[in-house]
Amino acid sequence: MNIDRRTFLKSSCAAAASLTLSKMMPSLFAGEQGSRPNVLVILADQLGLNCCGYSKYWGGANYAGAEQAVTPNIDQFSRQGINFVNAVASSPVCSAYRATLMTGKYTTSHGMVINELRLNPYQDCLGHSLTRNGYSTAYIGKWHMYANVLGDHLNADNSFVPQGPHRLGFNGFWAAYNFHHDYYNTYYHTTSKKKIFWDPGVYEPDGQTDMAINWMKCHSQKSTRPFSMVLSWGTPHDPWNDANVPAQYRDIFKNANIPNPPNYLPNNDVYADSWAQLTASARSSLAAWRKNYYAMTTNLDWNFGRIMQFLETSGLAENTIVIFSSDHGEMFGAQGRRAKNIFYEEAARIPFLVRWPAKIASGLTSDACMSSVDIMPTILGLVDLPVPGRVEGMDLSHLAKGQSGPEPEFAMLQNTGACAAWQDGYEWRAVRNKQYTYARYRRDGKELLFDNLNDPYQINDLSQDSGSQGVLSQLRNGMQAKMDSLSDTFAPSTYYRDHWTDGNRVILRGARG
Repeated sequence: MNIDRRTFLKSSCAAAASLTLSKMMPSLFAGEQGSRPNVLVILADQLGLNCCGYSKYWGGANYAGAEQAVTPNIDQFSRQGINFVNAVASSPVCSAYRATLMTGKYTTSHGMVINELRLNPYQDCLGHSLTRNGYSTAYIGKWHMYANVLGDHLNADNSFVPQGPHRLGFNGFWAAYNFHHDYYNTYYHTTSKKKIFWDPGVYEPDGQTDMAINWMKCHSQKSTRPFSMVLSWGTPHDPWNDANVPAQYRDIFKNANIPNPPNYLPNNDVYADSWAQLTASARSSLAAWRKNYYAMTTNLDWNFGRIMQFLETSGLAENTIVIFSSDHGEMFGAQGRRAKNIFYEEAARIPFLVRWPAKIASGLTSDACMSSVDIMPTILGLVDLPVPGRVEGMDLSHLAKGQSGPEPEFAMLQNTGACAAWQDGYEWRAVRNKQYTYARYRRDGKELLFDNLNDPYQINDLSQDSGSQGVLSQLRNGMQAKMDSLSDTFAPSTYYRDHWTDGNRVILRGARG
């Protein structure tokens, strides 16, 4: 049985009210809140840092074509707190990133080694820490850590995440689905497999944003508890066809010229799995795809602006930590690849912006080598909660507040297989410090070294350069030491299937139990 959104929304404030300690409590405005701030994490899907208008980090200029980006609200937000300019995804693919976000662990530790696996829920996750310390939680949008089948995403058995341990501590408001990327005529689940459809003509990110604002408004009227919300938009993830983008946003870019970047290659990367390969048809579609990608991003920016406006007018802004980020970027033909799941800058570098007017000064930047494994402990550090003992990332909350202190020597990146299939031969490991990226493929031991400051498009491989051998050796040894510390044996993808799952894509263990 399916129900529509209007029917659901009639009970949404009641759902928020059910989280209260007393119906007589005053409104949750900045001057009335307790000591802990609210936490709002907003995630775009497949939004690379190089496609954000504010980010002129590519040799001090925009990435090729990125001057076309229309993201005024995100651009303004980037100046209102701290911008982690070197942030990367520890594993630049959807499910691995999300599992890392929730657990604070690397891919080989939480076991989400390819997409379409079911995460082992018996870990101490972000939602658990927040819930047991008094936060009202809300999760809206894409989840992608439950279904254990390849494909068949619209089957409610796969799209619904049941209440209980598999929601990883997000025990409050829930309006989510496991996976889909059609943005019209789509649905979500709450407490059952019943699909709740958006009203006809509603663009999914618009509806999700309405819901997020409505929930925060209801919560602030009914409860004095701080809230923690994750809003996980699906855009600007493909498909980038015209029917998947509102016409008014497509019109903005109809005359745009968004060219192939300087590192575009006409032939496919020999290390690319089938998801990363470009057919002749795909190559001929790149220009049109980019326009729709930017159109989706502009819509996302508009929705982001609506949320920021609500926080200001409601009085919640001062003591609400807002984090804006993404799970990975998109190659769009760079290095002879599409999609993600690779250490190159276009896929690996992500926006990571934090605003908290009460504690974080505006206009801050950090060049720390932050990666997605550091997000969970940093959030807990910001709200002054203990970091679970098995977390592998670093608490960088001191940097977020503009203070000095420890930071990672480099970011460690892992790929443990083809995007969503048990196929050997695509595994790699990499490290990225403030200047260089070093990577190694498992298939043949191929090494790569790039000077990202002087060669931002990573065109010149320095691994055979005589003057770069010292750097190569230092990063190679550093990466191996990090792998050893994680019990990461650089195994082939099928090893994980045979030793870490039940044989049916359900994760039972990781490298460290």
